[in-house]
Amino acid sequence: MSFMTGGLVMLTEMLPLLPPSEKKIASYIIENPEEAVTLTALELGKRSSTSGAAVIRLCKSLDLKGFQDLKFRIAGDLQKTNDQGFRDVEPNEPLPSIIEKMTNNSIQTIRETVELLSTDELKKAVDLLRNANKIHFIGVGASGIIAHDAQQKFLRINKMAYAFSDIHMAATLVANAEQGDVVVGISFSGETQEVANVLELAKRNNIKTISLTRYGSSNVTEQADIRLYTSATKEPTFRSGATSSRIAQLQVIDILFMCVASLQYDQTVKHIDTTRDAIDFLTKNGKRK
Repeated sequence: MSFMTGGLVMLTEMLPLLPPSEKKIASYIIENPEEAVTLTALELGKRSSTSGAAVIRLCKSLDLKGFQDLKFRIAGDLQKTNDQGFRDVEPNEPLPSIIEKMTNNSIQTIRETVELLSTDELKKAVDLLRNANKIHFIGVGASGIIAHDAQQKFLRINKMAYAFSDIHMAATLVANAEQGDVVVGISFSGETQEVANVLELAKRNNIKTISLTRYGSSNVTEQADIRLYTSATKEPTFRSGATSSRIAQLQVIDILFMCVASLQYDQTVKHIDTTRDAIDFLTKNGKRK
């Protein structure tokens, strides 16, 4: 993007989790973004009845480099247009309306996820995955589907990849992991304890770990060396469907895959051609029978 964005998304998604003083600052910024970008940390502290030190703590809670970083992102947010926001499906809603809403929600989720991705953390993750001996993708429930999608993608470019939603199997595999392996824990909430436990097991064995969760601190991110975030999304009524959250997770996996593929472009093309030929061979032989 031509300018940094995502400050207001970060503040909104972290708001319920912040301590009282930081929550007051975040609320003030959300309500007065144009004014906030013109203030110093000390001035913002006074306007929000807190302190400059609390403003700095808020930036740390948001995992940002400082108040200037947050102001740049908010200024970028103020330049955005046509942000329709998330809209829920109503009872007996017409099909065209559902199609339009779901499309808009998916686009909005992808945009917010891009805003929350740290390019520094992304680069670290790509370097780990590119040089990994084995990649272990761990996810439970809907996140298990994302883990299997990731496995399929990386297998096609000749990376030794595993995906387990059975935590006992995952723990067995990670317990036998070796230096140079990478464990990727996927959990939308970030509070799936089984995934956090597997990442902790990996860290005890000195295996590098990556987390993919909604934005904010969580049990899963605490166990990760590298933290990648997706938009929290707004799905109050049909949250169990994991619709927008799934789109966001798949988006990050696709970005990771494409970054690795780009860095080893010639080998990637060769491996994809080889796997495509293998699948074509199986398909043709199946038709003959």
